[in-house]
Amino acid sequence: MTPIPAIALLSTASALGLFLGWLYLRRVRRPVLVGTHLLLGVGGIETMVMLLRGAPNGDVAPVGMLGPVAAGLLAGALLSGLAAPLISRNSRTTANVALATHAGFGLAGFVVFLTWVTRF
Repeated sequence: MTPIPAIALLSTASALGLFLGWLYLRRVRRPVLVGTHLLLGVGGIETMVMLLRGAPNGDVAPVGMLGPVAAGLLAGALLSGLAAPLISRNSRTTANVALATHAGFGLAGFVVFLTWVTRF
C-alpha cells in the first residue's frame, strides 16, 4: 500500500492549519475551513492507521515505533483540537494555550509521520 494518500491528506491538513492559525492571530473566523481541517486530519489519521495495519494484499508498513508514535501524536492533536473550543469559552489565555498545545501535537506528529514515511 502506498503512503501517498496519507501524505497528501496530512500535508493539506497541516497547511490549512497554518493558514487557520494565521487567521486566528488576525481574529478572523472561518468555520467551514475549520471543518475542512478537521475532516482532512481525521482522513489522514485513518489512512495512516490503515498503513500501520497492512494492506488487503498483504503489504505491511515498516516495523518500528515511529508509526505508532506518529499516530498517537496525531490523535493527541485531534483530541486537543476538539477540546480547545470547549475548555476556552471564556478566556483568551486558555484558548491560546489550548491552540498552542494542538499545534505542538500536530507539528510533532506530522514530523514523526514524515520520518516514518521515508522508510517505505
